[in-house]
Amino acid sequence: MEEAGAKPRKGVSCLCCICDNRKAALKRPKTLQQICRECFYEVFEEEIHQVIVKNHLFRPGERIAVGASGGKDSTVLAYVLSELNRRHNYGLDLFLLSVDEGITGYRDDSLETVKRNEIQYGLPLQIVSYKDLYGWTMDEIVKMIGLKNNCTFCGVFRRQALDRGAALLKVDKLATGHNADDMAETVLLNILRGDIARLSRCTAIITGEDGPIPRCKPFKYTYEKEIVMYAYFKKLDYFSTECIYSPNAYRGFAREFIKDLERIRPRAILDIIKSGEDFRISTSTKMPEQGTCERCGYISSQKWCKACVLLEGLNRGLPKLGIGRSRGLDNETEKREMKGRSSDGQTRSIESKQCGTLDF
Repeated sequence: MEEAGAKPRKGVSCLCCICDNRKAALKRPKTLQQICRECFYEVFEEEIHQVIVKNHLFRPGERIAVGASGGKDSTVLAYVLSELNRRHNYGLDLFLLSVDEGITGYRDDSLETVKRNEIQYGLPLQIVSYKDLYGWTMDEIVKMIGLKNNCTFCGVFRRQALDRGAALLKVDKLATGHNADDMAETVLLNILRGDIARLSRCTAIITGEDGPIPRCKPFKYTYEKEIVMYAYFKKLDYFSTECIYSPNAYRGFAREFIKDLERIRPRAILDIIKSGEDFRISTSTKMPEQGTCERCGYISSQKWCKACVLLEGLNRGLPKLGIGRSRGLDNETEKREMKGRSSDGQTRSIESKQCGTLDF
């Protein structure tokens, strides 16, 4: 029996379960292992390297643009790719590519972070803007349409802006910071929307091979929490504020559901991705046929790409044009809306700026 007033014994420090030498500094969200910082850096980087090698994401001599928003995912991606490129001699020419959507108090601040990353990592930076490409900023779009469908405009425009920026850089691929959480969310969203076309390709690690610039996702199996931990422990310079226009985005509800599942069972994120990979689309299901937009030349399954339809609506004062599911210009109602009417009731011809300044 211990003597009265004796000091309680301090608990034994937990050692890293990998090296069994250093003190554990964190619990890995993906595996729940107690590991030290040094081992965390090593396994984090090695897992990404194995994903790159096993999926043949890059080839020596390729020019690769890293989609850089200044956030944690793209900042860690730029840093890790730079490190792995040197360590494993990938032989890549890396660039940073950013899109300025024109969101005051958000994107202007995050772009300052990207500009610092350009200096810190020694990677050339290319910035393309909505204003230059489309003649509109997101501030102006939100002023016209409100907050309800602004994410639709931004998502469509950003995707095409990245391709146009990549074309300016003459790169072979675009690497994006989509992580495992993002992939799982996308699988759920496509199921909820009944979007068979996207469901069949949303888990692919390389997409857009039939488009202008292929895209790859080195973080496909990397948990968001681990990316945050890596950025924190490495003291990386990144921008952490959420977009001021997306508090009620539909994806946010799927994200919360994924987080709840992860708390109960961390493996759930990878299991959802695996389920998405194993989906097989029935041969009797009619899939959209890929073509090119008659107006700007961008890849599209309709006569006009989604960006051109949305932009035409903005320019004609019909911002709801193209929102939701549409059949493109094959839909007679949409054709009438696209023509629009002048104040004297006469039908007007379509004469507005095409959706991009680059031809594909």
